Amino acid sequence: MKKHRPSVSVIMPVKDSGERLRMSVASVLNQTYPAVDEIILGVGPSSDNTKQIAAELEAAEPRVKVVSNLSGKTASALNIAASIATGDYLVRVDTHCELEKDYIEEAIQTIIRTGAANVGGVQKAEGKTRVETSIAMGMTSRFGVGNSRFHYGGKEGPSDTVYLGVYDAEIFRELGGFNETLIRNQDYELNIRIQKNGYSVWFNPKLIVRYRPRSSFQGLFRQYFQYGQWKRSVLRLHPSSIKIRQVIPPLMIISVLFGITISIFLTLWGLIIPGVYLTSVVAATLVQKSSKTIEKILLIFIFPTMHIAWGLGFLIGPLLNRIKPRN
Repeated sequence: MKKHRPSVSVIMPVKDSGERLRMSVASVLNQTYPAVDEIILGVGPSSDNTKQIAAELEAAEPRVKVVSNLSGKTASALNIAASIATGDYLVRVDTHCELEKDYIEEAIQTIIRTGAANVGGVQKAEGKTRVETSIAMGMTSRFGVGNSRFHYGGKEGPSDTVYLGVYDAEIFRELGGFNETLIRNQDYELNIRIQKNGYSVWFNPKLIVRYRPRSSFQGLFRQYFQYGQWKRSVLRLHPSSIKIRQVIPPLMIISVLFGITISIFLTLWGLIIPGVYLTSVVAATLVQKSSKTIEKILLIFIFPTMHIAWGLGFLIGPLLNRIKPRN
């Protein structure tokens, strides 16, 4: 049996985070849970003042520890931090995120109550600029991201994956931690191994993490391209884990290109296929709750950006992996 108040180690991958790092760490320091023993920052090479901010946080707060992550890879940062962690449970926090004050308290109660190897909750996307707010709308829409409950909530229970994660440290180490060959989707891949080894992954909608979306279309495209690219790599490792939502974006791209090709060389009826998609985009945009017209106009472009980027990443990303190494 674990102690009544199990100890917790927070592990954070840190790279090019800037001032966001201070806000993320502050949200951990403000937790209601009393046994957060350490906050371990795996700091990678950065082009801004991230390293300096991490050092300042370490000097100001005894629980903050900085470790070097020379590769800059997220999985490596998390594994390095976990290797020196002393807590009974490992709480992953990213620098784009801020935890609700009772997040760790609720997570520890949940993981003890359910016996799960990993528990997580809702990625509550919140933007500050118009573009960020519109992207947040896209990221919390079923049309935008499919049926992953962690994007918009749902009923508590077992899940194929959750956002971030609070891990039983013993099981985490037993399974070897995160796969360091993956630039993205390391958490999803670990959740597959957790379930294959007879443990459970548990979703609790009470676990709220505030997430700041990308601030530009370029950043959004790059993010979702990598999601699709590395999801394909995960499926190569675990073919049976494929979900319908993961094949819809690449099939959409293939179908639209097929329809355009038909319309050029055979008949204009081929335009029905891209027309159906564009109509769906407009319809999905109109049902979104927003009083600002500009945010809905932006959303008309955000949905295709997400879908096309994810689909292209899935289709051609593995080829890029073979052409050049990624950090």
